[in-house]
Amino acid sequence: MSLILFAFVVRVRDGLPLSASTDFEHNRELHERKQQLKTISKALTLFPERGTVKGHELNIYFITSEGVSYMTICSCGFPTTMAFCFLEDLRWEFTAAFDSTTVALASRPYSFLEFDGVIQKMKHQYSNCNSLSLSMSLMDIQEDLRARPPEILNLEEMVLSNGTANGHTEPVSGAGSNQRLEPVTTLGILSLVLNIMCAALNLIRGVHLIEYTFQDDNEGIWNVIAFLVAFACCLCQCFSLLIH
Repeated sequence: MSLILFAFVVRVRDGLPLSASTDFEHNRELHERKQQLKTISKALTLFPERGTVKGHELNIYFITSEGVSYMTICSCGFPTTMAFCFLEDLRWEFTAAFDSTTVALASRPYSFLEFDGVIQKMKHQYSNCNSLSLSMSLMDIQEDLRARPPEILNLEEMVLSNGTANGHTEPVSGAGSNQRLEPVTTLGILSLVLNIMCAALNLIRGVHLIEYTFQDDNEGIWNVIAFLVAFACCLCQCFSLLIH
């Protein structure tokens, strides 16, 4: 398994994904970490500029700068300093390739997917940690991390913050249960049509009986009432089907 499994570049203001690395690893925890990346990306304004989410075998690291967040999923055996050094280099490369105006005007997900080639090259570079330039970068990052250590995020707090940012609140115990309307089934639609037809027939018969009742000196008034009651019952049944 690679030490750096996935890298993700996101616009902060709306969580729009701009670029991502190509997937070569497939496992359950990686899938879970990617879902957590999406959760973070939708509420980046609530999080610090630099953070870490610890996992069982995989960790998430991210930094935010000038309206763009750079995120990565790494093996727990990959040093934190190396992870943030990778993100800083990723930030420099992305900033050199795309200016802030181009980023702001991006309207569709993964508008800069061609940046994937740069990400793959950097991942390969970080598999060889013996270069002098990388060692010098690590020293700078180490000093910066000592001065401003990244915040370690709690997963439960992260989910709660994301729910608040999207206008969702936790259910309050003791409050009335939320009723959710379900779509009408095929059988329900058929029952609704039959009830409408029965209501129409009862109404027509009732109107005709009213005419005959007036002609026969109000004889048969109870038949009229019976048809009108049946018509009302059909209407009630129709409303009940629509509500439920």
